[in-house]
Amino acid sequence: MTPDHDIDALGLLCPLPVLRLRKVLLGATSGQIIRILADDPVARIDIPHFCAEHGAELMKSEDMDQGIAFTIRAP
Repeated sequence: MTPDHDIDALGLLCPLPVLRLRKVLLGATSGQIIRILADDPVARIDIPHFCAEHGAELMKSEDMDQGIAFTIRAP
């Protein structure tokens, strides 16, 4: 599945990965797929929590060599 938006949050610390995701979600249309790659360990907690709070669907998260890739569907 090819994402509609790809966010590179490598090297960014909390809360910047979530803020980048929020900015993209605000401009996304319902159902669009967003992929965010982050290496901040706190992102493993923050991004799923943010999705739950804002109605976005966390489709999957997977460990990558560079960090964690989250695939999210916009509400």
